[in-house]
Order: sequence, then structure tokens, then C-alpha cells
Amino acid sequence: MLRRYLLRQLVAMLPTLVGITLLTFIISHVAPADPVRFAAGPHATQEQVEQLKRYFGVDQPLHLQYLNYLRGLLGGDWGRSIRSKQPVLADLARYFPASLELVGAAIFLAVLLGVPLGVVSALRRNSLVDNLARVVAVAGVALPAFWLGLLLQLTLAFQWQLFPAVGRYSPELGRPAAITGIYTLDALLNGNWTAFSDTLRHLALPAFTLAVNPLATITRMTRASMLEVLSRDYIKTARASGLAPWTVITKYALKNAMIPTTTMIGLNVGWLLAGSFLVEAVFSWPGIGLYTVESSFYSDFQPIMGSTLVIGLTFLLVNLAVEALYGLLDPRIRYG
Repeated sequence: MLRRYLLRQLVAMLPTLVGITLLTFIISHVAPADPVRFAAGPHATQEQVEQLKRYFGVDQPLHLQYLNYLRGLLGGDWGRSIRSKQPVLADLARYFPASLELVGAAIFLAVLLGVPLGVVSALRRNSLVDNLARVVAVAGVALPAFWLGLLLQLTLAFQWQLFPAVGRYSPELGRPAAITGIYTLDALLNGNWTAFSDTLRHLALPAFTLAVNPLATITRMTRASMLEVLSRDYIKTARASGLAPWTVITKYALKNAMIPTTTMIGLNVGWLLAGSFLVEAVFSWPGIGLYTVESSFYSDFQPIMGSTLVIGLTFLLVNLAVEALYGLLDPRIRYG
């Protein structure tokens, strides 16, 4: 049942992905900038510009360009960056693991801290702990990520020298042997504990900076869901039957309260992946966000289109995984 549901949802994603490609294609081609002229340089002749246009295929009508773009996507050719002259797919394969590592660490921290904080806040409603949790939640939403990142760099990196300020690894130690492109995982797979410690220290500040906003939203959502679940009749019945308080909270209350929280976690993955460019810029983290922003400075639209498609596809797949988790959290849910 679940397998058929997931297959139908995967098929239903196709129109959305086609819509993303169409929208990004239209936006990139109605922009007033001329990336080919920019790539040719200020001293290029008109003949050289026309040769570059033929090379990149932008001398054809728009509908043919779009069809060629779709055909290339299906064949693994996502275009070529005008700035780097490299295939976009190769660039994305190099930059995407860095963003995935950063977003994954941020979500892990947000869930690890946000869910327990929300549970305790709901159990001790209007107490000092609850008030502090709500202050943390409001502050987490209000604090700009780039400001917090700069503040952490000034204090923890430059003043106290507890963590590195920028980058993914120390140049003198070198990067771990590449397996997945996620350096912390690669270091573990290679059994290189020195590299693991080094990459983890580089990951700490940007991951915490990126985690603050989802930490706030997860805390607030968990608290609200727990308060709603704790007021229901089956929780009162479980308590009246003499079950241990910890059993009531973990087995009955938290499991049901996690359904809306799981939805929020899935949404945050997509939001963080799309909005991580500020944190990546502050910490010089070579991820897909920074790659997209740098491409926009050069009016290089092929990488922007490819990055948008990857982020959109990741967002859809994460939300599909969240829907699959609903059945584990609540056995009453059936997939039609």
C-alpha cells in the first residue's frame, strides 16, 4: 500500500519539476543581462560574441532552447557554466554535498534541542522553563542568520579561537579522502579521526547559525502540539489507569504530537537548503547556495537553473519521506 502511494507521488512530482524548469527558464531569458556578452569580455568583437552564442545554443528560438534544455536534463546534460566553462551537473555534484552536510547538521541540532525543549515547556506550562523556551523561540526567529554568524566568528573564532572561522577543513591537514563529498562522513568511513575532529570543528559554527531559526520553530510547534495532545481524553484515561508518567508522555503523547512537528522539520529542510547562501557566504562554505549567488553576479543562468531544480527536487523528496513517516507515528493513517 505504501509502496504504491509513494510511486504515485513520485509520478505526481513530474509536472511540478517541469513547472520549475519552465519558470526558471523564462525568468533567466527575460532578464536584461546578456551572460554571453559578459563571458566574452569587454574587448570581444561581435563575431566572437555570435560564436559564443552558437556554442552555448542561445542563438536559437526560445521554444527550441527550452526543448533542448529538457532533452539535455533527461540525458544528463544540464548545460555548461558560462563563468567556469564546466558542466553544471559536475559543479552541482561538487557543491551540493557541502550544502547537504550543513543543512543536515543544522536540522540534527534543531531537532535534538528543539523537541526536548518543546516537550519540557509544555509539561511545565507557564513556569520559568516555559518562559525561557518561549524567549528562545522568539529570539531564534528574530535573529538574522548573517548577524549571528558574524557575532559567533568574532567571539568564538577570532577572540577565543575555539573554532575555525571559515572553510570546511584545515589546509595543513587536508580534506578527507572523497567518498560521498560529505567530509565528516568521509572521515568516519576512512577511519580518520583527526580529519573527523577537524571537519566537525569547521562545521560547528555554520551549523549552529543555520540551526537557530528551525530550532525556534520546532520548539514552538512541539510545545503547541504537546499541549493539545495532553488535553485529550485518551491521555487522561492513560494517566487514570495508573501508567507511569514517562510512558504516557513518550508512548502516547509525544508520538502523536510529533506528526505536525515532523511536517515542520521536512519544510525546514527545504527552506534551509534554499536559504543557506547567507550562512555559506559568511563562513565561506562552498555549497550550492554560494555557488548560485556567485553565478548570479556573472549573469550565469545555467547554474542558477540547475541549482533551483536540485533544491526543488530535494524539497519534494524530503516531504515525500515525511509523508511516509506519518504511518509509523500514527498507525491509524492509511495510504490510499
